[in-house]
Amino acid sequence: KLFFTDYGNAAKVERCDMDGMNRTWIVDSKIEQPTALALDLVNKYVYWVDIYLDSVEVVDYQGRKRHTITKGRQIRHLCGLTVFESYLYTVNSDNFNILRVNRYNGTDVQSLARLDNAKEIHVYQKRTQTAVRSHACEVDPYGMPGGCSHICLLSSNYKARTCRCRTGFILGSDGRSCK
Repeated sequence: KLFFTDYGNAAKVERCDMDGMNRTWIVDSKIEQPTALALDLVNKYVYWVDIYLDSVEVVDYQGRKRHTITKGRQIRHLCGLTVFESYLYTVNSDNFNILRVNRYNGTDVQSLARLDNAKEIHVYQKRTQTAVRSHACEVDPYGMPGGCSHICLLSSNYKARTCRCRTGFILGSDGRSCK
């Protein structure tokens, strides 16, 4: 799944398949400017920063179990968000400090370091990376991903795919080639 935020006409947190299908709103109320987003892949939670409400909140993948992690002046102007073990890590865009926040109760907010012009933060941990398995977008014997001449996007599961074309091309009737 692909998770993303939108704060256009109606602010929300959404998810969809990698090909853009099955778009679902998981948060669409009491939200103003969701920016940074982080996933807890193990427990299936979505965390986000709302820079208008000065808050960090969380829901499960279905939009249930919503609660506020922390709110207020202490966490203003945050950008970038990642989760690692018991903590959320984020960047304060005013002073470029890396902050650590207890993700269960919002306590123990600590400034860890300052990095000039930091805007994003990511943690990569081997045990949270999904195992690579055979999938529908693997390169075929002709060198085409999933048999698609341009772009292969996974659909609702790793066995299904959708072919797309680069800008200026049209998908052929075979659903694979671009013209």
